[in-house]
Amino acid sequence: MCGITERVERMERTKAEEMGSVGGQHARPGVPTNRAMATFSPADEEKQRGVRRMKLTATGLLLFVAVVYVLAKWAQNSGAGPWAAYVAAASEAGMVGALADWFAVTALFRHPLGIPIPHTAIIPTKKDQLGVTLGEFVGENFLSEDVVRQRLRAVGIGSRLGAWLAVPEHADRVTAELSTALRGALTVLRDSDVQAVVGEAITRRANAQEIGPGIGKMLEKIVADGGHKRVVDLVVTRAHDWLVLHRDEVMDAVEGGAPGWTPRFVDRKVGERVYKELLRFATEMRDMPAHPARGALDRFLTDFASDLQSDTDTRARIERLKGEVLGRGEVQDLIASAWTAVRSMIVAAAEDERSELRLRVRASLLSLGSRMAAERKVQDKVDKWVEDAAVYVVTTYRKEITSLITDTVASWDAEHTTKKIEANIGRDLQFIRINGTVVGSLAGLLIYTVSHALGA
Repeated sequence: MCGITERVERMERTKAEEMGSVGGQHARPGVPTNRAMATFSPADEEKQRGVRRMKLTATGLLLFVAVVYVLAKWAQNSGAGPWAAYVAAASEAGMVGALADWFAVTALFRHPLGIPIPHTAIIPTKKDQLGVTLGEFVGENFLSEDVVRQRLRAVGIGSRLGAWLAVPEHADRVTAELSTALRGALTVLRDSDVQAVVGEAITRRANAQEIGPGIGKMLEKIVADGGHKRVVDLVVTRAHDWLVLHRDEVMDAVEGGAPGWTPRFVDRKVGERVYKELLRFATEMRDMPAHPARGALDRFLTDFASDLQSDTDTRARIERLKGEVLGRGEVQDLIASAWTAVRSMIVAAAEDERSELRLRVRASLLSLGSRMAAERKVQDKVDKWVEDAAVYVVTTYRKEITSLITDTVASWDAEHTTKKIEANIGRDLQFIRINGTVVGSLAGLLIYTVSHALGA
């Protein structure tokens, strides 16, 4: 028995140095080996030393009951008395229990005595199957909709998040992180790509929607509210001032358009007359709110607003004009350049801690946090949103999540996986051997006692 034990221990130490798997199992081709399972940390080494100590203890107990059995049988044969038979029965059953449990524990990690007995070396030979089973177990028991909702509902994310956001320091931190993320995103984006997307989106949206009726309704409201009068006042005032400053240019233009056969003094008189009439008209338009020309302009704008909404020809002309304007390169360049201006404005606001953007974000976060912490309705909404999002992820990507477990286990090297698992749970498994020895001895003693009593 001592020789068998020494052989077992020697085989275990030898196989601990080998790179191949027990029973010829290796990591699957094409699957990278997990380095965490291929190396031993100092903590793993210490655990493995503990396993060796417990193995020696369990093996020593086996040797002890074997020696007791030999001595008890010798005493029994020597006529020592009835007690020797009881001790022999107990120690014999203890050996059987110890050997049976040694076989069971060893069969988990390797072939006992190196003999490829069926259904042994379970962990290295069934590693991939165990990974699949573990993945299925996690998917069915941890990634189900009911479990996810129950766990998230018990956490109370809405109230906790609200209480956390309601603290000004936390709101400042979130604002700073959002600003950093925003700047990073805008830095990564290429202006040319965004400009192309923005220009194409605006052009497509403008071409897809008729603008005539909308412009007509807006113009109709402006005229009804008198909003156009300020524009008219500005135009006629600027026209009057321009006429005052450019008297000679106006007269020269009129004289230059006169026939060549007319006398110059006549052309001069006509130019002065035209200039005075233009100046009088501009002055009256400026100073007389009820001027007939203003009324005519009001009627024109009213009719034009109505035509934009109902007249087919007018709407068609507006659409053609819109297409011509959008098709011009200058307009496309203007649309594209809008992104550059917007990006610069957003980046500057995100970098400035006192900018209106960051102050508004901070105030919104504090307000949201206070409401989430105090209002049950808001908490329920947040909890419901988080639950729905989590359920969607786990139900939609359940296979991908469980395949992570399966593929990870499959990538582990069988030998190192066995060593690491044994290092972590092997010490407790050695107690099974010890318990088997003790329980076997007690059971053997009880069976012998009962049998002897019945036989007597």
